[in-house]
Amino acid sequence: MRLRELFNEDVVKLDLESDTKEGALRELVGMLALDEKSEGILYKTLRRRENLGSTGIGKGIAIPHCRSLVVTRLRLAYGRKKGGLDFHAIDGAPVHNLFLIIAPPLEVSNQYLPVLGKIAQFAKDPEVPGLLMELDSVEGFLSLLNERAP
Repeated sequence: MRLRELFNEDVVKLDLESDTKEGALRELVGMLALDEKSEGILYKTLRRRENLGSTGIGKGIAIPHCRSLVVTRLRLAYGRKKGGLDFHAIDGAPVHNLFLIIAPPLEVSNQYLPVLGKIAQFAKDPEVPGLLMELDSVEGFLSLLNERAP
């Protein structure tokens, strides 16, 4: 399965409003259209994961991810903050692009780690961070995934 198949317009936001890591995580979780209790649980799980070590992989990209009982299938979301966020990324640089991955604890299709790998591979393309910053539409993001993502 290609990354493009896992995204639709509802889970892509090119102008995150928050100026903090925590706020951005809440915004991404909010895009998944869960109930309020599930959103709270998921946010806390993501915060615990971030406390283990930042998911900021460098070059302005973070891949916050976790497993949670609040979802029944793999869920993804993408958000961009042009001004950047302090995400304690491994390179110390601000994060502009966030790829959220949430999977249930027991996943029959077992896509969680392969999808994490595909996003990391996509992000390693030296042109991708710049191309993500230039996007002016959700359709442009989906097209970029179609062209460049595994």
